[in-house]
Amino acid sequence: MLSAQERAHIAQVWDLIAGHEAPFGAELLLRLFTVYPSTKLYFTHLGAFPDEVQLLSHGRQMLEAVGVAAQHVDNLRAVLSPLADLHAHVLRVDPANFPLLIQCFQVVLASHLQDEFTVEMQAAWDKFLTGVAIVLTEKYR
Repeated sequence: MLSAQERAHIAQVWDLIAGHEAPFGAELLLRLFTVYPSTKLYFTHLGAFPDEVQLLSHGRQMLEAVGVAAQHVDNLRAVLSPLADLHAHVLRVDPANFPLLIQCFQVVLASHLQDEFTVEMQAAWDKFLTGVAIVLTEKYR
C-alpha cells in the first residue's frame, strides 16, 4: 500500500519522465542488455544488435505502460492484466528478470533526474515498481 506522500512522489517523478519515454526506455534497455546480457533472450524481436530506432520504439512502449501504471496506482491489477497475460503466457518471461529491470530503471532515473530524484522519491518508485512487478508475475501461478 502506498502512502499519500509516496503517491505524490510517484506522480512528481512521472511528470519529469513524461515526454522522455523513448530515450529513457532505450537507455533502460541498453543498460539491461549490457549489465544482464541473458535478458536479451526475451527481446529476440530486436535482433542480436538492436539499433537506436528499435530501442527507442520498444523503450517508449515499455515506459508508456509504466506511465499508465503510475496514473492508476490503486488499480494496478486491472490496468496491467493484459501485460501480465502477455508476459506469463506468450512471452514466458522469467519473473526473476523484473527486479533486474527495476534496478536498471532506477539507475536511469537517478542519472537523468539527479538532484530532482530524492531519496524519498527513489524509495517510493522502488515500492511502486516492485508492486508493478508483483502484478506482472501473478499470472504465473
